[in-house]
Amino acid sequence: MLQGQTVDLSESGISALLRLEVPLGEVVKLDFELPFGPVTIHAVVRQRSAFRYGFQFLESNAVNEVIRSTCRQLAVEQSG
Repeated sequence: MLQGQTVDLSESGISALLRLEVPLGEVVKLDFELPFGPVTIHAVVRQRSAFRYGFQFLESNAVNEVIRSTCRQLAVEQSG
């Protein structure tokens, strides 16, 4: 288990700062908390820049609704 800090979130993925190396292409299980609920989702490591990793979510419709709702709420808050 690795702990990291979330940097960016979108409906298709998330980026995070990690202290340990994770290989590109690796499928991982992510657990994190959003305003609309907890999320557990599988993702693939798509990119890396120093300690910042980009993860692309793999399909999970029930969880994607929590992510979608959070992204919409954050967009509204940032535009206001």
